[in-house]
Amino acid sequence: MIRRRFARGGGGGQMPLSVIVTRDFDQMSEVAAGLVAEDIRRGLARGPSYVLGLATGISPTGLYKHLAKAANAGAFDASRITSFNLDEYVGLPGENAQQRALHKEAYGYFMVQELFGLLRKKFLETNVPWGALIDQGRLEAEMKENPGDWTLQGEDAGKAIVIGRDARSDYLRWIRRDILDAYAEKIARRGGIDLHIVGIGRRGHVGFHEAGIPFEDNEMLLVKLDESTIANAVADGHFPSRMESPSYAVSMGAPLIYRAATVLIVATGKRKARAVADALLMDPAPSVPVSYSHLAAERGGRVVFVLDREAAADVMPQADRIRGRGIELEEIGAGGASTRVSVISAAPSAILR
Repeated sequence: MIRRRFARGGGGGQMPLSVIVTRDFDQMSEVAAGLVAEDIRRGLARGPSYVLGLATGISPTGLYKHLAKAANAGAFDASRITSFNLDEYVGLPGENAQQRALHKEAYGYFMVQELFGLLRKKFLETNVPWGALIDQGRLEAEMKENPGDWTLQGEDAGKAIVIGRDARSDYLRWIRRDILDAYAEKIARRGGIDLHIVGIGRRGHVGFHEAGIPFEDNEMLLVKLDESTIANAVADGHFPSRMESPSYAVSMGAPLIYRAATVLIVATGKRKARAVADALLMDPAPSVPVSYSHLAAERGGRVVFVLDREAAADVMPQADRIRGRGIELEEIGAGGASTRVSVISAAPSAILR
């Protein structure tokens, strides 16, 4: 598995948390894909199957293209991989669950375009949270009729809708049992996630674990989305208007994401710079969910950030402070010459021990 070892404060302890700063999006994608491919190869050498966690968004798209090329070239056997995605919208346009699942902005559809459809050998099994099964109109009606069945959690605009196990509404109880709890239970039955690919939101959220939602007891979330998240989806061209953009999502929460043996976090662009630096420099807090990385590392997990130079804009000026926290930080490909071939071949052997 990906394993970087760091001395902590002279006490001799080890903290497997590292940051790799790359030249640009292309190099970030190649380095990250090399790490994932090597981890899969090693995992499949030890056992019959491998469980891979996946994210959507712009940041991992280049990674997925390189990963598919590696699989198609025989670097590993994709047919022995089971995947679990982080999240899915609730409330996509469509008359029924099938139409919602096939909507062009559905995350399952995204994965077919960006990874699954590129593979010659298909994954053994793919899983995306079952948000498309929830009818947004009925969800809102049941919540209105049964206010005692649920509570809101969160200190910011995005809120977790926590449905009680003894909810009176059959529909809300079904969402809790068969959409949320069942997804986490299925991951556990597969033995947990070996490596989870994660992106970072502008405010430091992971998946749809929005800023301000507590960590405790939030493995799977039904989320009422932050208005800024909805506005960004419209501004980025995913939806034509606020009215057509979903207001809810189903998502893994930070505790479940970071239960993976390794979490590989990719970030690109200036919009992510502050959230990345905050996550590395602050103590873990729900205000920046990606800061959960520190708790995961302290509990024995392995966390690797792979950033392009723009996403690292607020990191490099504070490199000494970051290293002082026991985090290893390295910059590769800083020169003008291309390091494309050497990075993809050498980076995994340098980092995977």
